Amino acid sequence: MNNIKIYAVIVAGGKGTRMGNKIPKQFLHLMGMPVLCHSVLAFKHAFKQINIIVVAPKDDVDSAETILKSYVPKINVTIVTGGDTRFQSVKNGLNAVNGNGIVFIHDAARPLLSQEVIQRCFEGAMENGTAIPAVSVVDSIRMVDDNGNTLPLNRDKVKIIQTPQTFRTEIILPAFKQEYNSGFTDEATVVEAMGTKVQLVEGDIDNIKITNPADLILADIILKSSM
Repeated sequence: MNNIKIYAVIVAGGKGTRMGNKIPKQFLHLMGMPVLCHSVLAFKHAFKQINIIVVAPKDDVDSAETILKSYVPKINVTIVTGGDTRFQSVKNGLNAVNGNGIVFIHDAARPLLSQEVIQRCFEGAMENGTAIPAVSVVDSIRMVDDNGNTLPLNRDKVKIIQTPQTFRTEIILPAFKQEYNSGFTDEATVVEAMGTKVQLVEGDIDNIKITNPADLILADIILKSSM
């Protein structure tokens, strides 16, 4: 593993609209530290030599730099400017990847990333080239068609996809040379468009995405319960 370069592209593109807050959600505080920093620390704890790349919106680059220097000053982080879409933002982050290895692509708004999930994703990508964390659905699921009709789905056949979506560089870098397609909802769909089958690994139900105020409260409870 000493010869393998490891990268974490952390996409910090949220604006906090649904949070009802002028501060982007990735900069809100959770247990005394901005949400973004929790994600940075998770990867640094997993791999001491990891190359961390934070992708921030143009208007928030200075804020991201200030926050990282204030809260995680000893961690070397490369900050790049994001684009108008997630695809372009991730592509900009991948442009900072130099050399063969493993790339984690993670949402900054998922601050409860565990070491176990990171390791499962790393090992899965090493073995299969791709590793997409996913959890099972516990609620009943229905699909709504264009006419408003609803159809029940077998929840045993449905998975909730999380991040970090993890890939070997020889798979993810060529995939992002494609033209943007509105069907690219995440990195897995970009890779699949190149004809590569992605592999799922077990995620974590606590690996929630901060989207609304209730999520921040829940994240705080989960963190305190793990202390």
